[in-house]
Amino acid sequence: MSRTIKLLLAEDQSMVREALAALLGLEEDMEVVVQVARGDEVPAAARAHAVDVALLDIEMPGATGIEAAAVLRREFPDLKVVVLTTFGRPGYLRSAMEAGADAFLVKDAPAAQLAEAVRKVLAGERVIDPTLAAAALADGANPLTDREREVLRAAADGSTNAELAAALHLSQGTVRNYLSTAIQKLAVRNRAEAVRIAREKGWL
Repeated sequence: MSRTIKLLLAEDQSMVREALAALLGLEEDMEVVVQVARGDEVPAAARAHAVDVALLDIEMPGATGIEAAAVLRREFPDLKVVVLTTFGRPGYLRSAMEAGADAFLVKDAPAAQLAEAVRKVLAGERVIDPTLAAAALADGANPLTDREREVLRAAADGSTNAELAAALHLSQGTVRNYLSTAIQKLAVRNRAEAVRIAREKGWL
């Protein structure tokens, strides 16, 4: 008899998490051995339970699934990582792959498809939602630098340039330059539109 695949499931919405765990538990060769609701709890859970595959939602408190994936990749090079998302944003796909994810799927995919993805990544394959893959190619690469993304993320709550400068330990002029460049690159009129577009594309 083949060995049971041990899964870590990270998802902040308890109903979704429990439903996914129940569906995966119906697979004869799989068992969800640990569940967490925060991204920053993922590494400790992986250490404690010696899992084979981590299933990570993107939007979680503490750390995103992409940030958690990057930590797992550094600490557990052999652990397979499947990133799940409600948001079919091409930028998220790129970020997940750069973080070392082995698979990227939307959460409304059938449970059988998710289970099959788990088996495929353990066999050394990469699994990517085909619709998202096509959209990512059509969308092109993220044009924003790390600093521009950092400033835009901080500006999302409506902070003034002075507040941003203080929070990011930059001069107001530098903040203004980063925002101006990001607005130009995204071909929008103001910072609010820049934040919206960058978020829609998964670039923040």
